[in-house]
Amino acid sequence: MNTNQLRYFVAAAECRSFTRAAAQYYISQTAITQQIHALEEGLGVMLFDRGSRPISLTPAGTIFLTDARAILERMDHAAMRVREASVGMVGTLRIGYTKGFERSNLSNTLQRFHAEYPNILMSCYRRNTDHLAAGLLKDEYDIIFTWDSTEIVKNEDVECKLIERNPLVVAVYGSHPLARRTSLKREELRGERILFMTPSSTGDSVGDHKFYEMYEKAGYQPDILFRSNDAESILMMVAAEEGISILPAYVTEKLTNADNLVFIPLTGDGEMVEIIAAWKKEKTETALRRFLGFLQ
Repeated sequence: MNTNQLRYFVAAAECRSFTRAAAQYYISQTAITQQIHALEEGLGVMLFDRGSRPISLTPAGTIFLTDARAILERMDHAAMRVREASVGMVGTLRIGYTKGFERSNLSNTLQRFHAEYPNILMSCYRRNTDHLAAGLLKDEYDIIFTWDSTEIVKNEDVECKLIERNPLVVAVYGSHPLARRTSLKREELRGERILFMTPSSTGDSVGDHKFYEMYEKAGYQPDILFRSNDAESILMMVAAEEGISILPAYVTEKLTNADNLVFIPLTGDGEMVEIIAAWKKEKTETALRRFLGFLQ
């Protein structure tokens, strides 16, 4: 049994004609029938009922057709992987992402990319936004997914792509007076003890100041009880009824264990965060360029 015999067999089975199958491969009908006959001899079974018009598969041929197609598909896939390896489609892709973004659709993108390019190892790093930006510039990451709290979009050495605009939600505990609301405005949170979700490690980033300004526009200074870039810790404190918090919806949308937690959409202009993908312009690795194609 060889590859040509399998291909000729599949073609004849699909065309139900040795003549048309031969035409597909630009060979004579005699050549293709000889190859299929050799295949049948090797298997010890008849694959075609040649007495019917058009020709048809025998029961054994019908079973073998499924396996033959699978064998050819695996061989084609193996050949594709070898070709990809020859042009650099092996190696690693270092991906940084902001804390909490692991609950977004990023994992679906990574899964699809891995299925397409299994020879590329994707190593993932969960970091604060300032660490991500610094790491990208120092070539610690090939691409990052982040809030732009450092204004990295202004860096001439970096390319960026908007991935999503994610709405903000208010996290409150179940017995809170606002827990039954279907939406809230920032003005309605005056006087509440705020567990402040900061994207950075310093709490003094561009992203932080954006939200301070939004409180000012709402007409008050927030009573910030606690600051953290760890959404899990903030949610635990909300559940303990120590205060409330404002978080990106991607942090809460896939949360399955939310005892004593209620998430309410925050409405109003600008009540969202923008997630961007950023990478250095000088990067020309094929793996990165292939990955960027998955972000279209």
